[in-house]
Amino acid sequence: MPQDRTLAAAGLLCGYAMLIGFTDNYVRIIAQDHGLWQFHLTRTVMALVLLGLAVPLLGLRLRPVNPRAVLARSLIHGLAMVIYFGALAFLPVAIVAAGLFTAPIFVLLISRFAYGHAIGPVRILAVAVGFVGVVLVLGPEAMSGASAAAMLPVLAGALYALGNVATREWCPEESAETLVAGFFGVLGVFGALGMIVLTLVPLIAPPGPDGFLMRGWVWPTGPFLLWTFVQAAGSLIGVGLMIRAYQITDAGRASVIEYVILPASAFWSWLLWGEVLTPMAVGGMVLIVAAGSMIALRARAGEPVAL
Repeated sequence: MPQDRTLAAAGLLCGYAMLIGFTDNYVRIIAQDHGLWQFHLTRTVMALVLLGLAVPLLGLRLRPVNPRAVLARSLIHGLAMVIYFGALAFLPVAIVAAGLFTAPIFVLLISRFAYGHAIGPVRILAVAVGFVGVVLVLGPEAMSGASAAAMLPVLAGALYALGNVATREWCPEESAETLVAGFFGVLGVFGALGMIVLTLVPLIAPPGPDGFLMRGWVWPTGPFLLWTFVQAAGSLIGVGLMIRAYQITDAGRASVIEYVILPASAFWSWLLWGEVLTPMAVGGMVLIVAAGSMIALRARAGEPVAL
């Protein structure tokens, strides 16, 4: 079993959250005139070119140790993201986000029943506190309007959790850049398939962000290329930090600390767009930070993995 380094993982996840929180705030600009599938394909091409340039400069290793494990993990994480974005087409953002952030619950269940890892009361409490915080941040609408379709984001959360567990359980010897390349490669394939389908069966996409999922090929504009490049570069580094974090600590710990991405996104939304949080959302973020702190502080105190 690899050495557990929870505090280092917490630092990596905070860096990941700040980078992804920044870049994801500009998806609203990309979605104005272009589609999700073109975005995924274009971002993948840009990210893989950047990664290819970095390989000789930084001495990175892309060849997988276990190609089947890397492919399986990449497909699971890629499918989770496709379902997540797909659900945005017909469900409120709050419901979709709440579903995805059930992932830490599934991480605990998978870790316990599939791999036999012990689960202590502190970790269970941290998951519960963090999830309540997520619900408060998203607002009451996150728990309303439940339906069969609302189970899709929960499925995305389960797949995301499985992919996160697989990062440490299946791919402990892989380099972070190998897993990043696999993740972006799969999303690029999904993007290409989506564009092919929309070319063969074109849909009438509403103008603006509402048509993000239904829009096929559009001649790329300057802002699209600029912010997609920012997304590619930021995601390349951010996802690499996240993957490394899941490699060096238990997935159950990392998944709770990953809740910090919501406060990070809210910080950038306030700084970039002047969006102000409600008092309930601020309270939720306090709970999210508290959940992550419970895990990190127990790790510093030298508690066993089963905390």
